[in-house]
Amino acid sequence: MQFFADHCVPRSIGDTLESEGHEVIRLSARLRVDAEGSAVIEEAQKIGAILLSLNGDFADLLRYPPEEYGGIVALQVRNRPEAIPSIMVDLFPG
Repeated sequence: MQFFADHCVPRSIGDTLESEGHEVIRLSARLRVDAEGSAVIEEAQKIGAILLSLNGDFADLLRYPPEEYGGIVALQVRNRPEAIPSIMVDLFPG
């Protein structure tokens, strides 16, 4: 799978996905780090990647209906950020 990692996604999460055989394109490789959310989702769609973000705005199904977007994973893990890499492996095994 190909992921487009938003600026808020720690490198460790991308590294974990890559170790499972997935491709991770980091936002900073394609856009300015302070790019607006609309530019971020547009770029993910343009390159055919699943947007990976810790920004809860992308979890809004009314604003980003699944039938109109190729894929969005918006993780909200409070007080346990160290658990995110293992969650990603469980969701997207290699």
